[in-house]
Amino acid sequence: MPMLLVKGFYDIKGSQPDGDTVHFTADDPAEWDLVGGGGGRAVEHSAAGRAKLRLDGVDALETHYGPSRVHQPLRFAHAARDELLSRLGFTDVRRRPDETVTATTPETVPGFVLTRGSDVHGRCIALAGHGTAPGTSGLEIDVDVAVLRTTVNHHLLAQGLAYPTFYRSLFTGLRAEMAATAAEARTAGRGLWESDVTTAGAKITGLASLTDDVVILPKLFRRLVDHLRLDMPLACFPAFLAGVADRYSVLSTGERRAGLNHVVEMANGHTVTMLHPSDDLLFEDA
Repeated sequence: MPMLLVKGFYDIKGSQPDGDTVHFTADDPAEWDLVGGGGGRAVEHSAAGRAKLRLDGVDALETHYGPSRVHQPLRFAHAARDELLSRLGFTDVRRRPDETVTATTPETVPGFVLTRGSDVHGRCIALAGHGTAPGTSGLEIDVDVAVLRTTVNHHLLAQGLAYPTFYRSLFTGLRAEMAATAAEARTAGRGLWESDVTTAGAKITGLASLTDDVVILPKLFRRLVDHLRLDMPLACFPAFLAGVADRYSVLSTGERRAGLNHVVEMANGHTVTMLHPSDDLLFEDA
């Protein structure tokens, strides 16, 4: 399972990290050009090598989504963010009210990323590691389950602070380990799983339900927020999902679908239920 290794350091001052995105600076900025074999989508980065990571295989509750910067219940959104930064090695993080980081202790922490590509926003899709790297920077290494278990991605799932959310580019063996880890946390009721209602049914009476009350898969949250911005009845949400046409496979059945309306059910005009847990869905790479 080869992935490109890039060494560098985490430097979050001036940014707004959340539970699944964080800034990372490569020791050699030219190594970003190697992501995706050098012929894929480019990683956006500064001249100094600073880029934004999107953690692969995990989706944490939103702390600030979209132009209006709406959030999910902050108890778990902030818990994921704080655990991410603590795991990386930051012992004190100071922020402005808008959550922009103003100072950290230490100022930077050494680390590495393991990656095979970037997303449409120019973020590097990565397994994020801290401390000593397991290989030579700028070269591909074999990433097995043992290496995966050292990453922050795996840790967040083990703590129950993020949902497993998989895209096709993630290796099957790594995906299976992440799914099993999340399932163990879910069974134990750890972290957000004590409050999750994604597959049990979320009663939505307005935007406040999403920001303050219900704990659901962030991808479903984002689609609901985008729908509510159109000022249309919630009963029309399945039609909205059909129009967005997220492409994915249902792993348990082998079906390939376009539109989450195939796996989301509406009841009573206000209760939204996903018919499959997130680890049973495999999304096409965005």
